[in-house]
Amino acid sequence: MDNIKKRTILYVQTSGINTPQRLYSPFILAQTAVAMDIEPTIYFLGEGITVVTKGNPEKIQMGNFPSLIEVINKTLEMEIPILICQQSMQVFGQNLAPSDFIEGTKVVGAATLNSLVLESDGTMWF
Repeated sequence: MDNIKKRTILYVQTSGINTPQRLYSPFILAQTAVAMDIEPTIYFLGEGITVVTKGNPEKIQMGNFPSLIEVINKTLEMEIPILICQQSMQVFGQNLAPSDFIEGTKVVGAATLNSLVLESDGTMWF
């Protein structure tokens, strides 16, 4: 029996909806990681939480890509974890609740990001 640990990669989204050209990359790369047999996780921090706030990704479409909500939904269908920083909700969110985010996402504490960075084989920030 193999006890080989699967490689992992963490994508951290700090850019918000005011920079739409930076929003597709973590989702597309995470989907590609799955095809490469790598376990991806996407973590939303700071202004990045606006990307997964209900109503926002439906408004964003760049070039010939599908709308951002379609890309997010495909990411969720692939069971790629989408995590949202609880402390960012307090700082940037003006009283946002977990129910204000796209269904299938999960609100987690700041310590989760530290742990993910230390445990991941690689990290990318957007």
